[in-house]
Amino acid sequence: MKAIFDHQHRENESIVSFWFRSEKLTSFMAGQFVELTLPHPNPDNRGPKRCFTLSSPPTDLPLISITTRLAKDHGSSFKRALQNLKPDAKAVMSEPMGDFVLPKDVKRRLIFVAGGIGITPYASIIRWLLAKKESRDITFIYAVANENDMVFQPELSCYGMKRITVVAQPLGKWSGESGLLNGQRLIQFARPAPDDLIYLAGPEPMVEQLRTDLETQNITSQQIITDHFPGYK
Repeated sequence: MKAIFDHQHRENESIVSFWFRSEKLTSFMAGQFVELTLPHPNPDNRGPKRCFTLSSPPTDLPLISITTRLAKDHGSSFKRALQNLKPDAKAVMSEPMGDFVLPKDVKRRLIFVAGGIGITPYASIIRWLLAKKESRDITFIYAVANENDMVFQPELSCYGMKRITVVAQPLGKWSGESGLLNGQRLIQFARPAPDDLIYLAGPEPMVEQLRTDLETQNITSQQIITDHFPGYK
């Protein structure tokens, strides 16, 4: 389907949200992703297509947003073309897809784990819950490189959920949790029960390591839902 570029919004020094208009798209489920095709001259070997989780909620339609990290120096030809989009520029977007979405049972406890840019599906989900005024039992664990890496904090703060932020290498006087997040620490923070669902989103190596850690701690594979972000460390 056709998508028309509307505007961009800088979330922090390196993360930017890009907003598009789509009159054809009438609904999707918070947490889903799309494939964005952005034709541009001389594409590099990664080509003109990328998959992005939608960071906006369905209630924002016909506006939809993707959020991504941009390289300071030499990014891909796709990311450079994305940064240079002008209002009303045309792109092609797939229908939203994926099952990284909320369960139908509103009483089921959820554990959301985001690593860096992996926060984007949760931004969509939490914004949707806020718009619908729907209360869920959520523990949110957010692992970032440093304090400046955090995004979407106002929305997360507005929703009534337990939040733990783990900063790998604090830059200043950080008083919260620090170091790397692993499965053992995740279990200590969230104390998952057998019926809880654990959502893992972030760089692919991190998600796979956490999944392995959790399964060695007697967390079943049926409890774990993942969203991998390839190309990120």
